[in-house]
Amino acid sequence: MDPSTTATALLDRTGLGALVDALRADGRTVVGPTVKDDAIVLAPLTDADELPWGWGTELDAGRYRLVRRADGAGFAHSAGPQSWKTFLHPQREQLWQTDRAPDGTLTVTEHRSPRPAYAFLGVRPCDLRAIAIQDRVLAGGHFGDDGYARRRRGAFLVAVDCTEPGGTCFCVSMGGGPAADPGYDLALTETTDERGHRFLVRAGSADGERVLGPLPRVAADPDTEERAHAAVDAARDRMGRAMPPVDLRTLLGTNPDAARWDDVAARCLSCGNCTMVCPTCFCTTTEEVTDLTGDHAERWQRWDSCFDLDFSQLHGGPVRASTRSRYRQWLTHKLSTWYDQFGSSGCVGCGRCVTWCPVGIDLTEEVAALAKEARK
Repeated sequence: MDPSTTATALLDRTGLGALVDALRADGRTVVGPTVKDDAIVLAPLTDADELPWGWGTELDAGRYRLVRRADGAGFAHSAGPQSWKTFLHPQREQLWQTDRAPDGTLTVTEHRSPRPAYAFLGVRPCDLRAIAIQDRVLAGGHFGDDGYARRRRGAFLVAVDCTEPGGTCFCVSMGGGPAADPGYDLALTETTDERGHRFLVRAGSADGERVLGPLPRVAADPDTEERAHAAVDAARDRMGRAMPPVDLRTLLGTNPDAARWDDVAARCLSCGNCTMVCPTCFCTTTEEVTDLTGDHAERWQRWDSCFDLDFSQLHGGPVRASTRSRYRQWLTHKLSTWYDQFGSSGCVGCGRCVTWCPVGIDLTEEVAALAKEARK
């Protein structure tokens, strides 16, 4: 952990429950991890007891399993199938509607849903970085997404430092780490021992200080701080995977004809799972729906994927008709041309694309193979 980032207080499990209560009393919808359908998913919470206490995860390429933990930890699990993108950049959103009056007059009305007040509890460091990336993509620039910006302005972020990286995690090799970067309102580091659960908490904003103030807490003691810092530092050396130490931007941008693209295309199903679970993929399409009379129509925005054959459809057909070209487009954009658009990589090393690929394609393995081929 960054030694300049010091905890200001120590919460126990009761204090964490008080935090959830305080956020709900603030008029916020608290969203956090919970167990459902044999996975740890993100869902609205009414009580801290709904967190996945005592559950961990076993991850590998194409494999996800819940496992019981002896220590009863609430946040010692890896990223699940969802990211916070599900709430900030929803899968489907109405943009506008039009209605035709009996005299033929058309009225177009922009659809502006009420701005939700979210409190995200348990934002992992990789996902915190992903939110920062989506802020640049969707809320920055000349063509911002107004819906995203409204939801993002109302979000209170409670980050949780990672002490248990999964088998598909590789955030450190992407320039991140198990400790949360700035951008949170509150950050927690969970520790468990014979004294029970304790959460080091530090505030990262004035709003975080305000929420923390009345909570039942004690001063952070040096022993707990040392244990917590050691656990986070140890996690840095226990990543399940690593991206090869090469210039990814140059490697992906200068090898469009590598033979490895054919190899991965022979295994890829073009299902788009990787883009759906990715916390930074942002592509959408629009569709119009009407009622049976034709007097009412709506335009909706929904997630789309560059793996969809119709994604690059023009009047003469799709630009990227082969699986090879579509996988190459996704990986090259994510690791290389994203820099040209947004000034950073589009990958935070969360490993979701590896875990949730039905055939277990591992992008760190693919990049290593591309690097090996390029050296030859």
